[in-house]
Amino acid sequence: MHISTNKISGFFKTTFRALQYRNFRLFWFGQCISLTGTWMQRTAQTWLVYTITKSPLLIGIVGVCQFMPMLLFSLFAGVLVDRFSKKKILIFTQAIFMLQAVIMTALTYTGLIQYWHILVLSTVFGLTQTLDMPARQSFFIDLVGTENLTNAISLNSTIVNLARIIGPAVSGLVMLQFGTVFCFFINAVSFIPVIAGIVMIRVNENHARVGTPMLSSIGDGIRYIKKSETLIINVLIMAVVCTFAMNNDVIIPVFAKKVLGRGADGYTMLLSMAGLGAFMGAILMAYISKNGVKKSLLIYSGILTGVLQLATALTASYFISALLISAISFFNLMFINTANSIFQIHSSNEYRGRVMSVYSFLNQGSTPIGNFLSGAAMENFDGDSGFVFCGTTTLVLLAIIFAVKRSTIRGWVKSERCSD
Repeated sequence: MHISTNKISGFFKTTFRALQYRNFRLFWFGQCISLTGTWMQRTAQTWLVYTITKSPLLIGIVGVCQFMPMLLFSLFAGVLVDRFSKKKILIFTQAIFMLQAVIMTALTYTGLIQYWHILVLSTVFGLTQTLDMPARQSFFIDLVGTENLTNAISLNSTIVNLARIIGPAVSGLVMLQFGTVFCFFINAVSFIPVIAGIVMIRVNENHARVGTPMLSSIGDGIRYIKKSETLIINVLIMAVVCTFAMNNDVIIPVFAKKVLGRGADGYTMLLSMAGLGAFMGAILMAYISKNGVKKSLLIYSGILTGVLQLATALTASYFISALLISAISFFNLMFINTANSIFQIHSSNEYRGRVMSVYSFLNQGSTPIGNFLSGAAMENFDGDSGFVFCGTTTLVLLAIIFAVKRSTIRGWVKSERCSD
């Protein structure tokens, strides 16, 4: 029993070691509350749009409005993150997120909400997220240092994905009992703790030169990435997987309705299962981060995501579909955390904001393309065609990348096997 207790204690110390830093604790606990509210709003908003429009394509267009700013402006945001205080940027972005939720609450409560309102507010959210994401991701190294960076990234993912479990489940109950407006209101209130936590953080930040023209700074960041074969491969693989294998927000509500014959409760439960899978992946990544970044995980998790998406076409069972969606999210999480860590560890402080803006560009900026294509596929074919289209495209494009970059990728796998 004594040995077992020591093992459990060792597991928790290893998995949650970044929480030893006061600054990270302040940030992390604030996010625990805020992200649950965010997922409640996202869930309620998607269902509201589908209820109003009955169109998978129009759900996809909301995703386009939300993520298109990331596609257009993320590289510019990276320059701003390198030049100005990340702490002040994050306080600003969280305040705008809160204002957006307040407006959504007011419009829904008064019964004035229309589809075009949701498009406008989604665009505002997307513009804010474009600045927030590279600032937040590159802020971790200021909170915990290089040694515990991967652990901090994974712990942040645990709360993101715990929120994906709790948020949709609570949202489903709230929508059934009180309507979507209460989901939007809870989200607005949830930003208060995270803003308070960021205000209390004390950290020294280094900023790049302000005098350099913005376009020149963007060009410097791109040239910096092009000099590294590791960063280039990371970019290529991320471009494929993030564009085509990460469109659950658009696919799941249609899949739940058309293929599984479920309503709001079945839809939100599938989202919770997706969150559960990703949460389990985040815990695993937080634990194994003590061994450093395994670049081969980028390859294996990308392939398995595509394979599992194709597997959804083989069943109409709600239980099996829920397990598959959970597994897809598990490998999605492993993929995105590995890609994040590769970017941060292989970049210098001077360029980290710009490098992470490329990460943001690939992670969410490519989403409008994937959202639109998967929405169009489901609009014109069966409800399960979204997963099939995304899985097939992912595997084909990954095969091309592996063929072109096979010598470097083999080197990754071989060196990690030898080190093990």
